[in-house]
Amino acid sequence: MFKNLEEMQKFSKDQMDSAAAAATTLSKSVQQIAIEATDYSKKSLETSTQFVEKLLGAKSLDSAVQIQSEYAKSAYEGFVAQATKFGEMYTSLAKEAFKPVEAVVAKAQAVAK
Repeated sequence: MFKNLEEMQKFSKDQMDSAAAAATTLSKSVQQIAIEATDYSKKSLETSTQFVEKLLGAKSLDSAVQIQSEYAKSAYEGFVAQATKFGEMYTSLAKEAFKPVEAVVAKAQAVAK
């Protein structure tokens, strides 16, 4: 597979570099996801608090039902939007984290042939 020691050392260095790059990308992406999750949680808490305040101020049962329906609809739409965003973030994380690894695998396959 390797013709000499230098090729093997270069290949090992490339592997280490790609692993470090993948780890860096993974770390940054996980931090972004954590920040996004925190922001969503804060927003959700604020929205829930506003809902409870509105609900407590309802003058009639019909008004309370209307307030609850509006809240349920907006909460569901917000959740779906956030879930979609998280899905995109995780997809991007996977693609970016494995780019350096793909390059090393391609080099290894080329050397093996």
